[in-house]
Amino acid sequence: MKEPSITQNKLPTYLNCISGDWIPSSSSETNAIRNPANTDEIVGVVQKSNKDDVRRAVDAAKDALESWREMTAPKRGAILYKAWVKMGERVEQFALAMTREEGKTIRDSRGEVKASLNMLEYFAAEGRRLLGETVSSELPNYFTYTIRKPLGVVASITPWNFPLSEPVRKIAGAIICGNTVVAKPATITPLSTIMFVQVLEEAGLPKGVVNVVTGQGSTIGDELVTNRAVKGISFTGSSEVGSTLNRKASEQLKKVQAEMGGKNPVVVLDDADLDLAAEGIVQGAFGSTGQRCTCTSRVITTPAIKDKLLEKVLELTRKFKTGNGKREDVDMGPLSSAEQLEKVSNYIKLGCDEGARIVHGGNALSGSEYDKGFFIEPTIFVDVKSGMRIAQEEIFGPVVAFIDAEDFDEAVQIANNVEFGLAASLYCNDVSTCQRFVNRIEVGLVHINNPTVGGEAQLPFGGIKSSGIGPHELGLAAIDFFSEKVSVFLDYSGRRREAKFV
Repeated sequence: MKEPSITQNKLPTYLNCISGDWIPSSSSETNAIRNPANTDEIVGVVQKSNKDDVRRAVDAAKDALESWREMTAPKRGAILYKAWVKMGERVEQFALAMTREEGKTIRDSRGEVKASLNMLEYFAAEGRRLLGETVSSELPNYFTYTIRKPLGVVASITPWNFPLSEPVRKIAGAIICGNTVVAKPATITPLSTIMFVQVLEEAGLPKGVVNVVTGQGSTIGDELVTNRAVKGISFTGSSEVGSTLNRKASEQLKKVQAEMGGKNPVVVLDDADLDLAAEGIVQGAFGSTGQRCTCTSRVITTPAIKDKLLEKVLELTRKFKTGNGKREDVDMGPLSSAEQLEKVSNYIKLGCDEGARIVHGGNALSGSEYDKGFFIEPTIFVDVKSGMRIAQEEIFGPVVAFIDAEDFDEAVQIANNVEFGLAASLYCNDVSTCQRFVNRIEVGLVHINNPTVGGEAQLPFGGIKSSGIGPHELGLAAIDFFSEKVSVFLDYSGRRREAKFV
């Protein structure tokens, strides 16, 4: 078997993985992956694959399917456990690779590796469960129960902002249920996926169970969506791409799971712990450079506390240090690309044009270490109205908008007045109000007295409205997506029965 990478002109060149072999694309074209904190640093070179590469990967997954789904789920879980151990021994290696290819701080990268380990451990344990049901029949001497069967070949299409945890949650969830996978990592952050699949191979994963093809989503992603051999697609990305993907896949009756955008609010009420709220807002808005689907994008406050809260947020933000994520003292790294920097800068200008006022940040950073990267200041807007575009559209950068609300009811109305419904947070110390918020807020992830970001492996993760399509990720929701429940009716009476109709 070839290695996942080769050294070419002193640059590591990473290959596609098809049926256990690491091979170049048939296109012979490559893409250079650059560190967004220092674009002079080429992290690696990857394959610019074409549709023929995808078809070969799908064929490899089809060939591996029968033997993999026949392997017992506990044995599949044992392989994931071995991978969990091996990844746990390489936390720093994975974290540094992630920081170099995506730009996030080394602390954020370590956190992502640990979260990925939690997911891997969770799905490994599911090999001992994969629960079905036994249900009492209305007929005597009749045994009715359900079993789970894999979908078949599934596609994993993952984003650039979480280059390890997204592939781990999709691939591990798929293979524990007996599926085989073709993974398409994000064009600009594919190296973490390649490293993860290498760990799976070392843990004993059979050839062809997980295949990796790198390249442009418009080319290879479209082939995965339209290839009839692919029975399910797990996608994370923008709402625009996700809705198009869902439409194309639905024409072939494929199963689709899409985790998409967010415009996540934090509501802070008069009785809140303002120090706690300020810490949560800064962490949610500026952690990972605001490049999370769950990042805090709006802060909705009541009149009595808005000035005090804003001052506490400003005090913390002024201490935030921006720079190369490889440095331990840095709090926020660069944006992921020149395109992302342009997009965020345009939204900041738009906010000013709409009449909002900047009280911190707003500028791209230059000089010294900043000249070779895509750096921008953490930015805080005030005097924002709910209908402004900066309060409605996903910016995906370190920009947060403060919006006034007269009371709890208006705050919830403003929070819900967007097309997205991923995450929301409430800072409040009244139990009754907290439960009313849980009942009325239109999101898939509700946080009380903690930031909008974050989740746990054993709980469903996903949104409603324009933030999600299909079953959620993680927890038993992932098992439900990656398997089909089959109802079994076993008559052990030995007698003929009249036909029964439902």
